Amino acid sequence: MQYLHLLTLASDLAAHMGRSETTIAKWCGVHARFFQRLRDGKGCNVRTAERAAWELHSRWPKDLAWPREVPVPHKPKEIA
Repeated sequence: MQYLHLLTLASDLAAHMGRSETTIAKWCGVHARFFQRLRDGKGCNVRTAERAAWELHSRWPKDLAWPREVPVPHKPKEIA
């Protein structure tokens, strides 16, 4: 999963739910500025990215299509 994928997911979910990306970050269990930090070119560790991707996937609404360019994440080992 690339950072751009995480940003796409967060942006799409925030717009669909009428929430901010800060709220989406909190739902994912990451820092409130996580998506802004990625947008600013700062990174994160693999575990954080995997956990955020999985949480986005697990909260994804049935009435919102998953973006075609984003692979569906696998459940991280720490959660499994």
